[in-house]
Amino acid sequence: MIPLETLIPFFIAALLLALAPGPDNIFVLTQSAVWGRQAGLAVMFGLCTGLIGHSLAVALGVAVIFQTSAVAFSALKFIGAAYLVYLAWRAFHASAAPLTAASENRPSPEKLYRRGIIMNITNPKVSIFFLAFLPQFTDPRRGAISFQILQLGGVFILATLIVFGAIAVLAGTLGGWLSRSRRSQKILNYLAGTVFLTLAIMVAVARR
Repeated sequence: MIPLETLIPFFIAALLLALAPGPDNIFVLTQSAVWGRQAGLAVMFGLCTGLIGHSLAVALGVAVIFQTSAVAFSALKFIGAAYLVYLAWRAFHASAAPLTAASENRPSPEKLYRRGIIMNITNPKVSIFFLAFLPQFTDPRRGAISFQILQLGGVFILATLIVFGAIAVLAGTLGGWLSRSRRSQKILNYLAGTVFLTLAIMVAVARR
């Protein structure tokens, strides 16, 4: 079991990392602003499910493949970039009607949850980051490293839930206020599309 004197600094570092602007928290922010806080929370749970996959990848050594294989790294990042381009296209072509009048076009929580998983799991830099970051807080004297990695991954996910949950609630509240008019909703859609395109470019040009 990892002692508290290790877990507490790791948890603080995880909170700060979750707060740092990045594709995942920006994704939560845009989806919350456009579709409401419940949408943002659904995306948040999807992203955190993806983090479970990255934690398992590091614990099992799969993440090393993305660190050492340029082909695997490029393939996964281009899949992620293509998905973001698709989301940008959907945002640019979304209805300009206020959300209260276009609830039938709102993605279901299940669909948003899947978006979060795809968004996170297709970003190989997360696995490589976990591969570099999590082992620093392990100690062979405490037992199996893989089990410690999974513990740390769980703590990281908890920190992510706290930060991304706050972003979803705040952005959803602001977005709900803005979406009362057709003009504001159109602006939100175009902002979301622009953000998705920007994230797609960031993912596509990312290096190991």
